[in-house]
Amino acid sequence: MYEVVLPRIGTVAAWRAEARRLARAGIPPEAVLWRRGGQAPDLFAGAPVVAEGTARDIRLSKIAIDGIESALYHTDPERFARAYRTVLRLSAGAVQWGDRSDADVAKLLAQGKAIGRDVHKMHAFVRFREVEAQGPRRAFAAWFEPEHPCLERGAPFFAKRFGDMDWVIATPDLTARFEDGKLRYEETEAPERPPEDATEDLWRTYYASIFNPARVMVKAMCAEMPKKYWKNLPEAELIPGLIEGAEARVRAMAETMPVLEPDRRARALSDHAARVLAKPAPEGPVATLAEEVRGCTRCDLCHHATQAVPGQGPREARVMIVGEQPGDQEDLRGQPFVGPAGQVFDRAAGAAGLDRQAAFITNAVKHFKFQARGKRRIHQRPDAGEVEACRWWLDLERELVRPELIVAMGATAAEALTGEGRHLTRRRGRIETLTDGTPVLITWHPSYILRLPDADARARAEAELVGDLTIARQMGEAGALGAAGAQIATIRER
Repeated sequence: MYEVVLPRIGTVAAWRAEARRLARAGIPPEAVLWRRGGQAPDLFAGAPVVAEGTARDIRLSKIAIDGIESALYHTDPERFARAYRTVLRLSAGAVQWGDRSDADVAKLLAQGKAIGRDVHKMHAFVRFREVEAQGPRRAFAAWFEPEHPCLERGAPFFAKRFGDMDWVIATPDLTARFEDGKLRYEETEAPERPPEDATEDLWRTYYASIFNPARVMVKAMCAEMPKKYWKNLPEAELIPGLIEGAEARVRAMAETMPVLEPDRRARALSDHAARVLAKPAPEGPVATLAEEVRGCTRCDLCHHATQAVPGQGPREARVMIVGEQPGDQEDLRGQPFVGPAGQVFDRAAGAAGLDRQAAFITNAVKHFKFQARGKRRIHQRPDAGEVEACRWWLDLERELVRPELIVAMGATAAEALTGEGRHLTRRRGRIETLTDGTPVLITWHPSYILRLPDADARARAEAELVGDLTIARQMGEAGALGAAGAQIATIRER
């Protein structure tokens, strides 16, 4: 066996150089024993080298190198052997970086991710204490206990951020010293936490000032700030008391809160809806409101579209479906969801058992926004101002119908209803609650499914749309908040 003993300082750089040298010599992975300095030697170490592989130069992508080297900071004793075996297979084209079906690649990716989290915690939880300076620059010291020996991965961040002072970050494994603008590492000889100083009170005061008792979520806080780091965080000793007194502080804040004036916009919407209901019309209030929508000039889109497309459905509908805006066919026919996207919606609604005729179907924006290219009209996503202008009509439709559940299809619908149109992948399939208590189920827009280039991806997305519409049907039948398994997150409504 061929034994490689890597130094404790510069371990990754040494592994890289050694792996390149071994590959050029044709040494196979199974003929190498790897260990980092300070570990017990292997019984088979030092045996004669038997080169059975093919000599080659290692050539990998930058992202693969970074991912592999990140994983080398893990504590797993097999990491060096696994990484060497993987780079040989990657270089030979036997496996692709990122292929999680391969056990070695999947393990390296997972370990690299763990190191990323550990470095993030280091950047967040290192607390410097000022110590006696040996020169003109102020000096600070910190003690940190990472889960993995990743100090060399995380310390350059502090060199960039605190380049005008000298500092030391000691860990149980290595110590980083930054003096006169130069960063170096040494093995930790005496693992001792630096003495307390005035900055301890500074951290406590700062943390107490930013602690919001109205948003105490202990589980989420412990996930972001694990308790194993608390012993080295001066502000952590305040946390139990702050949590215990949070409820009383919220009550005190509520008692001293000034009485707010009624929302003028909400009052105007209510008055407008009352006028629509009071207006005698044989077709009913939905048709009356639709006539008002068709005369809309609230933004520039009315000068380009053929006509406005109001919502459609019974006023007593329990479920409201909200899309983005009319498409080419909807613009010509004056009805929502009758084009190709409407066909996808009808197919998904049918599979979910959702009766389209029983739902109120509308769009966040009532006019078609497009760009003319020859004879074609290419869909253009409405901007924030156009969404805001049309929100008046959407809110009136909500005021008139008062649905028990709203299904927001796509980012524009989510933005119009919740004020936030980002992170749709993470939010899809979840239920968010508006400030008036109305639940909103977020899902894909049928147009998004049509634009997916891959057939399998389209099938998966449509199946997810069917699943979401099934939940909507069940909630509509059982009463909005009775659906099992729904995850509710309260968010703001503009």
